[in-house]
Amino acid sequence: MEAIKHILIIRLSSMGDVAMTVPIIRLVKRRSPSTKISILTKPSYIEIFREFKEANIISIDLKGKHKGLFGLVKLYYELKQLGVDVVIDLHGVLRTNFLKLLWGKNFYQIEKGRKEKENLINGKHFQQLKTTHQRYLDVFNNINYNLSFSKIEFPKKSNLSRHAITSKIDFSKKLIGIAPFAKHKAKTYSLEQMKEVIGSISKEYTILLFGGGKNESKQLKIISEENKKVFSLAEEFSLSDQLDFISNLDLMISMDSANGHLAAMYGVKVLTIWGVTHPYAGFAPFNQSSKYSILVDKNTYPKIPTSIYGNKSPEEYKQAINSIAPEEIIKKIQEII
Repeated sequence: MEAIKHILIIRLSSMGDVAMTVPIIRLVKRRSPSTKISILTKPSYIEIFREFKEANIISIDLKGKHKGLFGLVKLYYELKQLGVDVVIDLHGVLRTNFLKLLWGKNFYQIEKGRKEKENLINGKHFQQLKTTHQRYLDVFNNINYNLSFSKIEFPKKSNLSRHAITSKIDFSKKLIGIAPFAKHKAKTYSLEQMKEVIGSISKEYTILLFGGGKNESKQLKIISEENKKVFSLAEEFSLSDQLDFISNLDLMISMDSANGHLAAMYGVKVLTIWGVTHPYAGFAPFNQSSKYSILVDKNTYPKIPTSIYGNKSPEEYKQAINSIAPEEIIKKIQEII
């Protein structure tokens, strides 16, 4: 292959999967600093790539001009105008398969390992699968980039001085972020039990709460109003604002959800609480010790993982995550900190 001057990277969703591309793109930039990078993603995720100042971030409009087959054809012609040499598809869905069909050569896609994941769920092979980060890396290595995780670098912490709330936060204590929600109920730890965790650790640490949506924001606001050492960043803070604070954390406590990946892309330690999903599927946050995962007892719930994304589980497994005692989480926090 001739020298690559311009790469188009595609990852449309979800937020956590998009965040997982960031450490890989850093490696690409370090390996070929003069290569131009364009990134196609959803408009709500653009800020995730904010550190790549020179990258061309393209917003896909799936509800408007890029909707349906005709919209994808229009998108194809728009992307062709960029003059890219190679397309790196880190998503691998019907939309991007259609783009590949139109594009032809020099279009490389992620190998998702669907059969392996199916065997993990049905219990045939309960073992660690290739991580999503490695799968992303493999796509670039298909164009002879020879990337590896032997040398990992993270950006500097964001300056928080522009945020008025910093005057209320005690930065002399360790800063712990907590993101107590996930997309699916079977991946979400009981808020009442999480309140026990917050009540205990807020005696020693400063707590920042992260979430999204009106209902989550309302619940987090109530928790923060009950404790002067707890601050909710869910309601009035943009994603970019939240990323500023996430980059300054000493620890993020997250479900198997996006905030863990957002923290990991800044090199922050992440304590992940797992329900019906499992890190063996390859979706653990980047560069984290396996000791930073708290799992449901598999002897009690032998069918875990019941699905890759947590959207499917037997009724009696929907509360499995709540079998994890708050004391276990508190102890693990103290060990990590």
